[in-house]
Amino acid sequence: MPPTPTHPAAGTAAWPVWALAVGQTLGYAAFAYIFAALILSWEGDLGWSKTTFALGPMVSVALSAVLAPLAGRMVDRGLGVYMLTFGAALGGVALIGLSQVTTPAHYIAAWVVIGLAHAACLYDVCFAFLIRRFGAQARPRIVRVTLVAGFASTIAFPTGAALAGALGWRGAVLVAAGAVLCVMVPLHFLAARAIRAGTPQPSAASLAEGRAAPAIALRRPAFWGLAALFASLSLNHWMLVAFMVPLLSAQGVALTWAVTAASSVGVAQTIGRLVLFRYDGRIGTRGTALIVTGAQVVAALMLLAVGLSPVVVLAFALLQGAALGIMTILRPVMVAETLGQAGFGAINGMLSIPAQGAMAVAPLFAALLFDGIGPMALIAAAFAAALLALGLALALTRRHGENTV
Repeated sequence: MPPTPTHPAAGTAAWPVWALAVGQTLGYAAFAYIFAALILSWEGDLGWSKTTFALGPMVSVALSAVLAPLAGRMVDRGLGVYMLTFGAALGGVALIGLSQVTTPAHYIAAWVVIGLAHAACLYDVCFAFLIRRFGAQARPRIVRVTLVAGFASTIAFPTGAALAGALGWRGAVLVAAGAVLCVMVPLHFLAARAIRAGTPQPSAASLAEGRAAPAIALRRPAFWGLAALFASLSLNHWMLVAFMVPLLSAQGVALTWAVTAASSVGVAQTIGRLVLFRYDGRIGTRGTALIVTGAQVVAALMLLAVGLSPVVVLAFALLQGAALGIMTILRPVMVAETLGQAGFGAINGMLSIPAQGAMAVAPLFAALLFDGIGPMALIAAAFAAALLALGLALALTRRHGENTV
C-alpha cells in the first residue's frame, strides 16, 4: 500500500502543498504560456515564419510526452524531490538560453531543453509525487495545486506584455528565468523535502509491487480505456481552443464576443476547480467523470447555437473551460483508483503519451477540417470526440463501481 502521512508537523502541514502550487504556477507561466505571451514580439524582432516559431513548443510538448513514463518511474523510485528541484533549475537555464537565440536552430534547441524541464517538474511529476507520499489523501492536495496553477496564463500574458514593452522580449525571458531560478527552484526543493520528511518511506514490498505494476497495467483493458478517454478529451478541447475565435466568427458571433469567449476559458478552468473543491466529497470520481464528459458533449452542441446570443457563447466557453479544469485534477485520481497506486508515476506517464499526442496533433487536424471542409466539420469532430469520451467514461465507471473508475 502507498504511504499515508503520519507526521503532524509536515505531513499534514498546508504550506508545502501551497508552495508547490506557486512553483507549478511559475513553471507553467514560464515553460508553457511564455510562447503565446511573447510570440508577437518574437515575430517583430526575429522575422521567422509562424511555422518555425510554432515548432519550438510543439517539440517541447512531444518530448515531454515521450519522457513522461521515464519521469514517472523516477518518482516511483523515490527521486521526486530531485526531479522537482533540478527539473525547475534546468528550465531556468533553458530560458536563459532562449533569451539569447539568434537562429532557428538555437531557438529549437532551447525548446528541447524546456521540454526536458517540463517532463521533469510540472504536473505529471508533481501529482505522482503527491500520490506516492499521501496515497488516497493526495486528491485534495492536487486540487489545491491546480487551483493556484490555473492562474498561470493570467499571470503570463499581461506580465509578458508589460516586460516586453519595458525591457524587450529578451529582457522579459530573462526575468522569467530569474523567477524560476530564484523562486520556483527553492519552493520546489523546500516543499518537496518537507513533504518527504513528514511521510513514511514505502516498504520494500510496496517498491517491488510498484516495479511490476506498469507491465500488469498494460495487460488490463481499463488502461487502454483510460488512454482512449484522455486522448478523446484532449483532442476535443485543443481542436476547439486552437480555432475558437475563427470558429465562433464563422458561426455568426461578433469578433469581440469571440475573443471574450476564448479569453474566458482559462477563468472557467479555475471556476470548475473551485466547484470541485467545494463539492468533491459529495460527487465522487464516478459522478465527476460523467459530468466532465457530458459537459464537453453539451458544449460541442452549443456551437450550433452560439450565433443566437452572447449568453450562449459565454455558456459554451464556461462549460468547455470548466471541463478541462476539472479533468486536470480528475486524471491522476482516475488512474490511481482504476489501476492502483503502485507504480503510479510510470503508469500515469504512459497514459500521458496519448493525451499529449492528441494535444499536439489537434491544431493541425482542426485546420484540415476547418479549411478543407468547413466549420461544421470541426464541430462534428469535436462532438464525436466528446461523445466517445462520454461512452468510455460510462463503460469505465460501470465496470469499476460507483465511487471509483
